Amino acid sequence: MTSVGFLSFGHYQAVPGSQTRTASDVLLQSIDLAVASEELGLDGAYFRVHHFARQLASPFPLLAAVGARTSRIEIGTGVIDMRYENPLYMAEDAAAADLISEGRLQLGISRGSPETALKGYESFGHVPAEGTSDADMARAHTELFRAAIAGAGVVDSDPRMTGRSVRLPVMPQAPGLSDRIWWGAGTRATGEWAAQQGMNLMSSTLLTEDTGVPFDELQLEQIQRYKAAWTAAGWEREPRVSVSRSVIPLLDAQDRAYFGERSGDDQLGHLDGGIARFGKSYVGEPDALAEELAKDVAVREADSLLLTVPNQLGVAYNVRLLSALAEHVLPAIGWKPRV
Repeated sequence: MTSVGFLSFGHYQAVPGSQTRTASDVLLQSIDLAVASEELGLDGAYFRVHHFARQLASPFPLLAAVGARTSRIEIGTGVIDMRYENPLYMAEDAAAADLISEGRLQLGISRGSPETALKGYESFGHVPAEGTSDADMARAHTELFRAAIAGAGVVDSDPRMTGRSVRLPVMPQAPGLSDRIWWGAGTRATGEWAAQQGMNLMSSTLLTEDTGVPFDELQLEQIQRYKAAWTAAGWEREPRVSVSRSVIPLLDAQDRAYFGERSGDDQLGHLDGGIARFGKSYVGEPDALAEELAKDVAVREADSLLLTVPNQLGVAYNVRLLSALAEHVLPAIGWKPRV
């Protein structure tokens, strides 16, 4: 394991116990947690993106702010719902955030997860073409976005202004950003598709399919099929693969009151009209967690691990949590803090 970062869902709500009662709270605390995580030696600060909900939404102002306040850690998303995005405007925003962070942006994108709004992307002005689905539209947006950040001409110039007829790229451009795009794949097949497209693989704590095997084994198969498809496609660079896990060390009575006493089991549920398998949460004493996490076959196969954090408990609590993991748990999977 070469890279470990945190993943915040960015919840905020004015309820008892919440330290993020407003959108301002969660944005400012997200920046502070990223700064503290860099000081702990972690490798990344990642944020979920949801619309029409009390969660982090438009990611690029936050990513740019984190990039300006930090100097080393990767900054990214897990994931941006491409059904909602204007690909060319997003290309401009992404390049600006990457330039501010001096090349540390790692963008997780995908078709997106179920939202609270019914076809909310249509209210953003994006309607699937006749005979196509919202997933088709997300992939079309992705194709145009990736072409734009790679410097392709996307619009005709006006000869009256330029003196010639050429195809103009969006500006600014961020060198190397094209290699730092990740596809959030929810199935083994979409993992293979991501490899064929030349994108890194981002796999979360659930898969929208089930074969009856434990979650980590199913995710391992997804990763292996992704890597095989990558090799078959003939890409020259080495791909990156991340997985997400909820890992909570129990250090005192407060932790036990919040999270219980021990790890749970995988869960099955319904998502997007089908069966989904949800990976278990790792909860327990640090030594026990280290042993459990070291046995997770998908974690062993990935090069990057994103640790979900209970962001509503505040910066101080999450720094304490991440510090305990860095010191007592993560060394069991071969990770060392950066100093």
